[in-house]
Amino acid sequence: MQGTPGRTPMPNTRLLVLFGSQTGTAEDVSERLRREARRRELGCRVQALDSYPVVNLINEPLVIFVCATTGQGEPPDNMKSFWRFIFRRNLPSTSLCQMDFAVLGLGDSSYAKFNFVAKKLHRRLLQLGGSALLPVCLGDDQHELGWPSKFTLKFLQEVPSTCSEELCVAGTDPQGPPSELQPFLAPMVTNQRVTGPSHFQDVRLIEFDITGSGVSFVAGDVVLIQPENTASHVQQFCQALGLDPDQHFTLQPREPGVPCPARLPQPCSIQRLVSQYLDIASVPRRSFFELLACLSCHELEREKLLEFSSAQGQEELCEYCTRPRRTVLEVLCDFPHTAGAIPPDYLLDLIPLIRPRAFSIASSLLAHPSRLQILVAVVQYQTRLKEPRRGLCSNWLASLDPGQGPVRVPLWVRSGGLTFPKTPDTPVIMVGPGTGVAPFRAAIQERVAQGETGNVLFFGCRQRDQDFYWEAEWKELQTRGCLTLVTAFSREQEQKVYVQHRLRELGPLVWGLLDLRGAHFYLAGNAKYMPADVSDALTSIFQEEGGLSGPAAAAYLARLQRTLRFQTETWA
Repeated sequence: MQGTPGRTPMPNTRLLVLFGSQTGTAEDVSERLRREARRRELGCRVQALDSYPVVNLINEPLVIFVCATTGQGEPPDNMKSFWRFIFRRNLPSTSLCQMDFAVLGLGDSSYAKFNFVAKKLHRRLLQLGGSALLPVCLGDDQHELGWPSKFTLKFLQEVPSTCSEELCVAGTDPQGPPSELQPFLAPMVTNQRVTGPSHFQDVRLIEFDITGSGVSFVAGDVVLIQPENTASHVQQFCQALGLDPDQHFTLQPREPGVPCPARLPQPCSIQRLVSQYLDIASVPRRSFFELLACLSCHELEREKLLEFSSAQGQEELCEYCTRPRRTVLEVLCDFPHTAGAIPPDYLLDLIPLIRPRAFSIASSLLAHPSRLQILVAVVQYQTRLKEPRRGLCSNWLASLDPGQGPVRVPLWVRSGGLTFPKTPDTPVIMVGPGTGVAPFRAAIQERVAQGETGNVLFFGCRQRDQDFYWEAEWKELQTRGCLTLVTAFSREQEQKVYVQHRLRELGPLVWGLLDLRGAHFYLAGNAKYMPADVSDALTSIFQEEGGLSGPAAAAYLARLQRTLRFQTETWA
């Protein structure tokens, strides 16, 4: 049925979504509408029809009704009171003249009275003066999918020349430096473990050759690296979905004006799509299970997927997926019948693209021309799942061995969150426990090359002989008078000692540099506890050494932050 043209809602209108649900599906759809509204910065309320004071409907400017049909055309239990009220014969025909509305019915076309409630409600709202934003929308449980894919994969009968794929990232853009759309394929020179063999974590110092790349950077900048899935995971994924990795395709949007992913070459192979673009190692979100349920033709698997994607199944979904960090690939393997029936067109709707990972650059071009170094902690931890959880990028980088043959890594550089003083003779205090020391190595190398000697580094790690990164380099700079090094080895004594303890111990030095010599203070590392602990230590120093009150010490710290004399770069 065609609705009458509706008025254009005011920009600040709040949306009301009212649902009538028997099994929970209409409620789930309503909650999804709420999320979509919030993404578009539109205020939204969601209520069951019988819990909403129906007399207030005359004051609602914008309403979406989501309703199921039960039995032989009956309304669901939680909208029967509303149903009786809205069909009163004495309601004026202008009752809802201020309301714009839409009706979404959820039904099953195998029943004679398909979406009877939605159709009847739509007609009644028009009779009461409401303006329909669009014709009544009729969802059908018999339809194999509720919405079309964004793209279609047009498979090619002949394999195209391989060079067409490689050209997309083989060089740099002659109009500018490397970027996400056209990264530089940097040769990996070295990949060295810098933690002791008995240390719990594998940390790598990796060096790239950037000769002729157009890449330029200063201390504080970061490098972005585009990782890949492992060959074994790519093979496992293709087997689960019944895909031929050697098959080539072109990607075509279903709707005009929709761009294809910018990094994806045309044509492309399934092997390359899965290896370099689909993030099958990520932990899926609820929307993944919603779409997977729509794609499923297996009754038992579909029932479980619907449970995970429902509002009532969030705790079970969290227990199954979020807490143990189960990946997209593992979920697909847990639902083999569904995975095997996924149309290839839906791959880019179902699975997010691999995002680049950012690393602090740990070297200076003034000390290492045409080289770029990073310090990488290889992420691996155990959950209740048998297989350890592994960080995609760090484990991929650790697996690369330039000693076995040429290795190239797609990368580009952008400005980071740390900027170091340009004025000469300005001291810097740097606090960098663990791999947080990486950007400060670049800064120290750069400043020493420029003749700056006012460099104070607070470095913390567990044990001197296991994870003391660049120990020899720091000591050599100390000997030359270019660096003041303060260390905290947390596990080498009964009482744990961290960088914040060393800061307090050297309070007179810190206060003197900050207050008398205008030093800049920098902090980098894990965001969990350390930043707050260091800030507390500084506040105590300002009180004890500077004689400031508590509020004055807090204001002093805030002023340092506001004038960029206190900068942080932390990560989870």
